[in-house]
Amino acid sequence: METINIFLLIVATLGGFAIGGFVAFATWQVIIGRRVRVAEKEAGKLLVDAKTKHKEALLEAKEEALKIKSQAEAEINERRSELHRQERRLSQKEENLDRKYEALDRRERSLAAKEKEAEGQKAHLQELRRKQIQQLELISGMSSAEAKEHLIKAMEDEVREDVSRRVREMEAELKQEADERARETIAQAIQRCATDVVSETTVSVVPLPSDEMKGRLIGREGRNIRALENATGVDLIIDDTPEAVTISSFDPVRREVARIALERLILDGRIHPARIEEMVEKARAEVEETIQTEGEQAAYQAGVAGLHPELIKLLGQLKYRFSYGQNVLLHSIEVAHLAGMIASEIGAKVDLAKKAGLLHDIGKAVDFHVEGSHAQIGTELVKQLDTSEELASAIAEHHGEAGSMSVMGFIVSAADAISGGRPGARRESLEHYLKRLEALENLANGFPGVEKSYAIQAGREIRIMVKPTEVDDLEAMRLARDMAKKIEETLAYPGQIKVTVIRETRATDYAK
Repeated sequence: METINIFLLIVATLGGFAIGGFVAFATWQVIIGRRVRVAEKEAGKLLVDAKTKHKEALLEAKEEALKIKSQAEAEINERRSELHRQERRLSQKEENLDRKYEALDRRERSLAAKEKEAEGQKAHLQELRRKQIQQLELISGMSSAEAKEHLIKAMEDEVREDVSRRVREMEAELKQEADERARETIAQAIQRCATDVVSETTVSVVPLPSDEMKGRLIGREGRNIRALENATGVDLIIDDTPEAVTISSFDPVRREVARIALERLILDGRIHPARIEEMVEKARAEVEETIQTEGEQAAYQAGVAGLHPELIKLLGQLKYRFSYGQNVLLHSIEVAHLAGMIASEIGAKVDLAKKAGLLHDIGKAVDFHVEGSHAQIGTELVKQLDTSEELASAIAEHHGEAGSMSVMGFIVSAADAISGGRPGARRESLEHYLKRLEALENLANGFPGVEKSYAIQAGREIRIMVKPTEVDDLEAMRLARDMAKKIEETLAYPGQIKVTVIRETRATDYAK
């Protein structure tokens, strides 16, 4: 019974499910039908809209095509009108060219006719010229070749004379202009340079408080004087000169060391070999310090930078070197200033000119130890301590010993002559001065044709009177040049010497 009930319950349940599914299916079909109808309506609307838009697009495309067609036709018409204008221009140009061609053709025919006429006239002139030459040959008695040669020779002589005259005039003008320019440059350099007139002198005599000090300086059996001479390398001359001792040495630095040491020993009063060596060492250290300071100061005053330390030391040693009474260090500084001024006036290298002027006498610091002139020694020193070939050349050339002369050599030589030749720069003893003048006059009198010679202006000029019957004008110029060269080779003198040769012809007669 229970089983039947369960079965019936299951059948009822399944039946309910079938009815509910049928109802749901029917409901779903109704919903789907509605959606399909709505979709069909929307599709119809979209189709209508698409047809409308398609018609509008076709209309716009037709309008655009018409517009483009009208623009193209307008452009074609414009280009056709432009082509017509160009065709008209070309036709006009062709007509112009045709007219020009015809004019040129007429001109060519006219020129050809004129050429034929000119050839005929030329032949006629040649015939006339031939007849004239024949007549001239008959009259002169010379052939045309001989007459031509004679005429050419006369013209050559005339041209040669004219060229020589013009060359002499140009040389005179150039020399005058160069002399004026040189005088102006040197005058400006001299005016801008202000230095002391009175030069320092080398102190070689040491004063003593009394003559008793001479015995103490000599010492027992001369030990003190030997110790001082061995320590300093100088000769101490103790003679009958009252209250004075003379120091003799070729080395100015040693002489200065000995002077300082001797003065301190005299002030101290304790004079014996050990004390002498101590004082000499202190004096040597002081002199070396002074040399270094003076060298640096000289480079600073001259405006020269970057010098080698050895060159600065050698430069400082020139403080104790003198030439004809002129301090060489002060002379070198002065030459550096003058060389820089001259270089600035003529447009040369100012820094190089100052450096060459400052170092031009550097060889005098060691010329008593090394063989050769101070210019050669200075050149070798600069080549070893400085890489500038132009600087070494200028130092070698400042006395004309190099055989050639560059612009920088001329500048340094001129500055050296100005510094040494200015009044009060140098002095010499009367005996040496008279001997120099006598040697100058004797050298001039040794040349043939010289009648008299006079050394004037303190030996800076020599005037030579020559015999006019033996020496002509050309020989006088050669004599002045040879004499100047001979003076340079044989005599030692400060500055420069002017050589003037005078040739005078006198005509004398008597009225009776």
